[in-house]
Amino acid sequence: MTTDRDQLRVQYRNGANLDARVALHARFSTGGTHLHDWFLDQVEARPDARVLEVGCGTGALWQRVHARVPGGWRLTLTDFSHGMSAGIVPQARAWGLNARITQADVQALPFAGASYDAAFANHMLYHVPDLPRGVAEIARVLRPDGVLYAITNGLDHMQELIELAHAIGLPSQRIWDLAFRLENGDEVLSRSFGCVERRDYADGLAVTEAEPLIAYVVSMNASAGLMSAERLARLRAIVESRLRRDGVIRIRKSTGLFIAREPRA
Repeated sequence: MTTDRDQLRVQYRNGANLDARVALHARFSTGGTHLHDWFLDQVEARPDARVLEVGCGTGALWQRVHARVPGGWRLTLTDFSHGMSAGIVPQARAWGLNARITQADVQALPFAGASYDAAFANHMLYHVPDLPRGVAEIARVLRPDGVLYAITNGLDHMQELIELAHAIGLPSQRIWDLAFRLENGDEVLSRSFGCVERRDYADGLAVTEAEPLIAYVVSMNASAGLMSAERLARLRAIVESRLRRDGVIRIRKSTGLFIAREPRA
């Protein structure tokens, strides 16, 4: 039987699917500040901090902000996917990061307790099978004054894209798991942290080209065997028709950051 974890292994065996999604946001976001720049603006960590990232993916955060990273930060970048973590080793070196990169499961982090000053968990906690265990593990490896920074989405995030997928016969359920979302993140994190704050990020998409949007939808569904040639042709026809009619396809975002302090080991 195929499990959610098995599907994640296929979805994130390398960076191709994630890159397609990152590219859409990078090219067509309407926010005045890039999400990764905004994120780093929220981070308060001393110049010599030990920083852990779980779910580092393709390293898109660091590609964007590496020039702003304090030289004294000691980074540990991890991902559940070996293909992801191995893939960013040469890039991290080129970006001049003081980084240790390794494969690791957030549900069983291979690090001593109270090892880190800050932890980043962006757009990944909703993938964790045992979410309370994963959050507890992050709290365990943080020092008493350590802080978790976690970006996630809300229920209305990219609703127009969900409707587009449904229009070509893809399953009507949301195309991502929202076990950890803006609406319940405070409750989830409060089990392992004494103080949780939410900050919202204002943004949207104004897409003016068909192919990046098509690539995004394909990236979310191809690994599950759902994107047939017929569906792909219907998707392209719908997207191109809307662009010819309106010149732009607007998609709402619902994205924000949780800042969790006072970890309970």
